[in-house]
Amino acid sequence: LALSFSASWAASAKLVKLWPVAFTWSSYEYVMQKPEFVSSLLVSVKRVAIGVPLNMLMIILAAYPLSKEKSELRARNIYACFFIITMLFSGGLIPTYMLIRSLRMIDTIWALVLPGAVSVYNMLLLMNFLRQLPKEIEESAFLDGAGHLTNLWHIQLPLSLPALATVVMFCTVGHWNAWFDGLIYMNRPEHYPLQSYLQTVVTTIDQRMTNMTTRDIELLKVISNRTTKAAQIFLAALPILAVYPFLQKYFMTGLVLGSVKG
Repeated sequence: LALSFSASWAASAKLVKLWPVAFTWSSYEYVMQKPEFVSSLLVSVKRVAIGVPLNMLMIILAAYPLSKEKSELRARNIYACFFIITMLFSGGLIPTYMLIRSLRMIDTIWALVLPGAVSVYNMLLLMNFLRQLPKEIEESAFLDGAGHLTNLWHIQLPLSLPALATVVMFCTVGHWNAWFDGLIYMNRPEHYPLQSYLQTVVTTIDQRMTNMTTRDIELLKVISNRTTKAAQIFLAALPILAVYPFLQKYFMTGLVLGSVKG
């Protein structure tokens, strides 16, 4: 953070420690003008907006029936083992890529959200939380004529807000921080999510020296490659840092209760 607000000469001389040296906004001004950064930011926002609701839908639909007793769902253990196996063994990188390509999802947002639509870890977290809820409430609802959908929507989910907030946080961070799938499934850089773009920025030198305006040349006098990288990394982490305090009160409760098997 201090590096991103420092002048290029201070960063080059490694004078920046805890506080910025020769405070300047130039790195952020330069970053926000880069079309690659803006386009990748929009891709990540789109990914979170589509991926998190899809994750929550699939997780809830899987966790609710698996939270029931064996007398209500006889094949519960079989279905649970099916999900757990996918945590231990994957289909492999090459077969997964060939499947995504055969489905014509390369260079589309669906290649980023559909392969991970069901998060087994988060599903187990919510499933264990649902098992902790009092059975008497559910039984009373069934006696009043409620079905499973009514019970889930009006009783189970409102009582599961701590677990739901925790799962939403995990899914959001997972989508926002994912970078490897973007490099694999996106052929064109303008389709990269933000973290994939930042990975290329951090590991390569920015050589975009053509079509530079007078303002760009002036900015390059006070910024450096190190300060612009630091600014981009901080901007990428800022949304998660902004959201986390609002969900923190649910986070520990949902994580602890959902991790304990009743």
